[in-house]
Amino acid sequence: QVQLVESGGGLVQTGDSLRLSCVAAGRILDSYIMGWFRQPPGQERECVAALRWSGDWTYYADSVKGRFTISRDSAKNIVYLQMNSVKPEDTSVYYCAVRQSLYYKNTAEPSDFGSWGQGTQVTVSS
Repeated sequence: QVQLVESGGGLVQTGDSLRLSCVAAGRILDSYIMGWFRQPPGQERECVAALRWSGDWTYYADSVKGRFTISRDSAKNIVYLQMNSVKPEDTSVYYCAVRQSLYYKNTAEPSDFGSWGQGTQVTVSS
């Protein structure tokens, strides 16, 4: 089972940039999908960005397209979420998650991800 630890959250102002990191302990196969999720208060958890470890598929929620970028460092088993031009509505706890499957399925559904980090808080002030 892959264990995940997020870092990089904090308090920023509208328009600022922030980079979240997720360190994965354990073997990551090319078929695995790593994702960043958030769950604002009173709302369902949503995927903001995801990628297949092989590098041949990425996903972005419409709300973050053009502002957020997901990337990985395969040598260090780290997934990043670069957040640019942040907005107050980006305020949330951000979670890193992994779908550990040998099957190449493109998915950003939270229920398809089995291992989750503890989350890191991002607060954007207006």
